[in-house]
Amino acid sequence: MKILHTADIHLREYEDDRWRTLQKLIEIGKREEVEIFVVCGDLFDKGIDAEALRPKIREIFSNNGFKILLVPGNHDSESYKSGMYFGEDTIILTELNKPFEYKDLMIWGLPFESIEGEEILNKLHLFTNNLATDKRNILLYHGELLDAFFSRKDFGEEGEGRYMPVKLSYFKDLNVDYVLAGHFHSKFDVWKLENGRYFVYPGSPISITKREIGQRKVNIFEVGKPPEEYPLDTPHFEEAVIEFDPFKSNKPIEIVEKRFSNLHPEARVILTVKGFINGKYIGMNEKDLVEQIKKITAKKIAGEPCYEFKDIRMILEDDLFKNFVKKLEQSDYDEEKKKQLCDVTIKAMIEARS
Repeated sequence: MKILHTADIHLREYEDDRWRTLQKLIEIGKREEVEIFVVCGDLFDKGIDAEALRPKIREIFSNNGFKILLVPGNHDSESYKSGMYFGEDTIILTELNKPFEYKDLMIWGLPFESIEGEEILNKLHLFTNNLATDKRNILLYHGELLDAFFSRKDFGEEGEGRYMPVKLSYFKDLNVDYVLAGHFHSKFDVWKLENGRYFVYPGSPISITKREIGQRKVNIFEVGKPPEEYPLDTPHFEEAVIEFDPFKSNKPIEIVEKRFSNLHPEARVILTVKGFINGKYIGMNEKDLVEQIKKITAKKIAGEPCYEFKDIRMILEDDLFKNFVKKLEQSDYDEEKKKQLCDVTIKAMIEARS
């Protein structure tokens, strides 16, 4: 049996990039012939978004050939009130002790609540005796794993609050084969529990903020086997740092063109341009170069690039600097050390001239 596991889509508007990402995931589920499609929290960005989008959700969550299971996250914890209809094949898991039973699976939902520590442990302790002994148990969860090495950027834009934090040790004595989680946006991540069990974050399937860098993924796996990352062709951010070095190349435009020629079609680049140029040699000043970069990167960048490069033609043509470079080239230093010394000298001469 195959399961698709995702989370943190944060739907806001019909037919925007996030909506189209959800549509792609549904199509992937069909193509991969999954039987269970799981969203572990924050399908919607806010409760009002769930209200507005529910009629359209019903359409794409019906008659797909697989069951769709939703567990509330911290953003959409109020979106699944009793009796609300989200589609023919959709099951909402809002209570821990009311699982969804399917073939040889028992799927349990631990929806987001503003609780932590002993309150979470008590919930899991009471739930332990209800776990199936003749079926595989899967737990859906939305919150933060304290064992993970993380920074606040992993959550998206969540502030400084704690979000139903757990530790891997909480699941040590639970007869649960997979903990399928949501809330960490940054990347696909897996922790192996005892006895061949797993705790998995799939990461957001679309970059929600500029903090989610790189091609996005979901978890598509065969029950009984390890989680498996599945790369997506969905909108995401990439970081690009381009550094000009007048000693290696005086063709900065070619460097930019090369970097942008192999982009993923859905990538939007967070661009930083640094280093030094010889404006006289390349036949353009800083302003001209920026204009050329803008033409190359138009519609491919996220926001305004950070331009840190400098035209140092006066220093490069200074006799003192030329003599320094000549002696440096005759030295036994490796290339990295030579570059460091050259950069330090350039910066010192820039400061001296200013």
